[in-house]
Amino acid sequence: MASAGRGEWSGKAGFILAAAGSAIGLGNIWRFPYTAGENGGGAFVLVYLAFVLLIGVPVVLSELSIGRFSKLNPVGAFKKLAPGTNWKWLGGLGVLTGFGILAFYSVVAGWTLSYLWGAITGQVGGVTTAAESEAAFVSLIGGSFMPLVLTAIFMALTIFVVRGGVSEGIERATKILMPTLLVVLLIMAIRSMTLEGGMAGVSYLFSPDFSKLNVGVILAALGQALFSLSLGMGAMITYGSYFPDRENLPQAGIIVAIFDTGIAFLAGLIIFPALFSVGVEPNAGPGLVFIVLPSIFSQLPAGGLFAIAFYALLSIAALTSTISLLEVVVAYFVDEKQWNRKKAALWIGVACFVLAIPSALSQGAVDIFSTSFGLGISFLDLQSIVWGNYSLSIGALGLCIFVGWKWGIPAALASLESSGHALQGHALWSFLVKYVCPVAVFAILVYIMITQQYF
Repeated sequence: MASAGRGEWSGKAGFILAAAGSAIGLGNIWRFPYTAGENGGGAFVLVYLAFVLLIGVPVVLSELSIGRFSKLNPVGAFKKLAPGTNWKWLGGLGVLTGFGILAFYSVVAGWTLSYLWGAITGQVGGVTTAAESEAAFVSLIGGSFMPLVLTAIFMALTIFVVRGGVSEGIERATKILMPTLLVVLLIMAIRSMTLEGGMAGVSYLFSPDFSKLNVGVILAALGQALFSLSLGMGAMITYGSYFPDRENLPQAGIIVAIFDTGIAFLAGLIIFPALFSVGVEPNAGPGLVFIVLPSIFSQLPAGGLFAIAFYALLSIAALTSTISLLEVVVAYFVDEKQWNRKKAALWIGVACFVLAIPSALSQGAVDIFSTSFGLGISFLDLQSIVWGNYSLSIGALGLCIFVGWKWGIPAALASLESSGHALQGHALWSFLVKYVCPVAVFAILVYIMITQQYF
């Protein structure tokens, strides 16, 4: 049963900024550029864009339809829509996934605070070689004290926003953070593209070389589309449950997907021109943001300011995502357990920080966490595999099957259009949700199982 005090967005704009903030995170500004760089640039981007339109948007609208109809958290939503069945466990998986992802995501988010402070004090801009940059990064993440402090700070910021409520906390924060992020992104992208040699990076990002395409690149693009939009963990169900009945939900959902994709492209327009301007290869992998970029800021005009702006962006993007991750779990306890929101935000945040400790100490500080009790990978990587790969994929697959085959397309469409605003192209959306999306997400899950070294 929903709590009477669970709240709602003040309007469509508040929802769009909050939901876009949920989707826009390290996946856009950190993961998208290095994934595109590893997979051939333009060809990957074109396939990624196609998957956002054909898979991402339909699944976003599916989650939102469940949230709007139920006005509940993921567990309560499935209990309401399919009473007396086991579908509630799919909602439970979403809540657990949000908790699990937050526990390792907050660690990486904490690193962004360190780099922001380093940029402000000039330490990041003073790094001149990749070797120096890598040594600084290893020293930061391998410590036993600073990673815990940074994680605690980021978790405290997240708790502070979520405990304020839907409109007074989350919406108020994202109305400040999201416009700030967009303005800084635009300024940085323009500046980066005007660097000498920068247009070669633009060409790399948008000129497809189809010889680079293979099954791995295609599935990497699909996985990035799902990861970037925060699908499969109940965030959009939760945020959709706060959506005002009078507003146009189909339009808002599509705008969120466009917003999210646009931010990823802007991140690419910042990073690739900067790389090409100093002759650095774009396929640096996950270390691109924390190892490669610090070593080139000193080579760029006004590189110190560039570094401050970039790591401020990373921190803002990470915070808007951690807010939504915590909110998924808080909404469950507020709705299902009748907890006070402030109590739920505090205690769940503290519990999540406790689970984050092994991840924070798994980069060399504590051996048993660095090997995940003998598995040979760090605890942070293990959490990423369990929650970020398997759990997200299973959740998205279950959601597609539920909307397409259990709850039904007519009911989902009625929920989306309940305000009187029609979903344009609803026949295509129905076909994609029922047939194409489940197959595509299942392919991702199979690919993970085949290529993943663990499990």
